[in-house]
Amino acid sequence: MIETFTALLLAHVLADFVLQTRHIAETKRRPATLLFHGAIVLATAQAATGRIDAPELLALAVLHVAIDWTKAKLGASGLGCFLADQAAHLVTLAALTAFRPDLWAGGTWSGLAWLPGLMALGAGFILATRAGGFAVGLLMRPWADVELPTGLTDGGKLIGLLERGLIFLLVIVGEPAGIGFLIAAKSVLRFETTSKDQRAGEYVIIGTLASFGWALVFAYATLWLMGHLPPLEIARSAP
Repeated sequence: MIETFTALLLAHVLADFVLQTRHIAETKRRPATLLFHGAIVLATAQAATGRIDAPELLALAVLHVAIDWTKAKLGASGLGCFLADQAAHLVTLAALTAFRPDLWAGGTWSGLAWLPGLMALGAGFILATRAGGFAVGLLMRPWADVELPTGLTDGGKLIGLLERGLIFLLVIVGEPAGIGFLIAAKSVLRFETTSKDQRAGEYVIIGTLASFGWALVFAYATLWLMGHLPPLEIARSAP
């Protein structure tokens, strides 16, 4: 059962945060765009589970499209809407897992006992980095008028991705103490900005804490998920 959920989770984050372009995200009110995105959702779910014979995956794609259509129709935006949208998708994944827990067992990849753990790691990394970028960006949107020193184009986004990726990796390898060095390094590099302009300083602090917190949550959630994968199957896969 846990393998099925893990495969579906990886498929979801690939469809929503890797294969979904900005054009798709911005034009979801168009039926053609929604259908195309739904096709991606179906394809990733089939690829992740190793099943092309499961009509439930088509139902999952239809529900995904329905959730996205509702969000687009309401025209809602912001962090709350983003989190509600993702929560709705996760509910559908959990419901399908409860309804068809054997999807993974009957799929092409079921003999690869190590694969679910790798899938959990990949899904967690994408959620911590890419999804975190959208979440933090939406959180900071109300203060988008804050004037920060001119830097590299999209430099802030890249820094956010890197810091969340490093935090994720440090937690996964069992070295969370290293996160303190990241905080110290960023504090030193941002000292001039935070000390001279209170609004800019608060903007940087809020964004940094949100970014670090998001990465920590999904890093430990990934460890939890990996810890619930069948250990005997993992052991049998070893030579």
